[in-house]
Amino acid sequence: MSVADRSTFKRRLDSLGVSVTEGPPSACAELIDEAARDPAVGVALGGENDDPADATVSLPDRVETDPTIADLREAHTGVTAAELGVAAYGSVAIEADRAGTEPVSLFVDRHVVVLREADLVPDMPDAFDWLGPRARDESVDVVFATGPSATADMGGLVRGAHGPKEVHVVLLREVDGAADESGAGEEVTAGE
Repeated sequence: MSVADRSTFKRRLDSLGVSVTEGPPSACAELIDEAARDPAVGVALGGENDDPADATVSLPDRVETDPTIADLREAHTGVTAAELGVAAYGSVAIEADRAGTEPVSLFVDRHVVVLREADLVPDMPDAFDWLGPRARDESVDVVFATGPSATADMGGLVRGAHGPKEVHVVLLREVDGAADESGAGEEVTAGE
């Protein structure tokens, strides 16, 4: 991922009305906490159970990670990780998995997406290079979501008809040992 890809991604999200906050993985729970409204449901983020070295990537305690159908219906915010981001479109790849990532991302008013900057690619050919082997070898199902849900099928523009009315991206920056992590929680606009 290049700085140009990150800048393009943020500009595209801004044009879609999607807010972005950036910070290091160690600030993940704090960034989500600032973006999520109650009641909130979510899917455990990869770092919580997969890689012990990545235990800093986590959800706030107030996010219900084993929601019932009633919890999902009542939730205002759904928090999920995205497997991939496509800079040119401002799209994120949401996997349909057993953990419930897809319904948590779709059946809420506000979707908070956690994406690592390392998982950002410039365009769709690169996204298909990533998706092709996974679809063939692992039979994964992925939805590419681009901004809040909107439709004009029956007249005027309606937000939230087929998914969330609002989207917020938490972009986790790679931080080296000498880097300053003080930027956690800052909302970033396209010009920054």
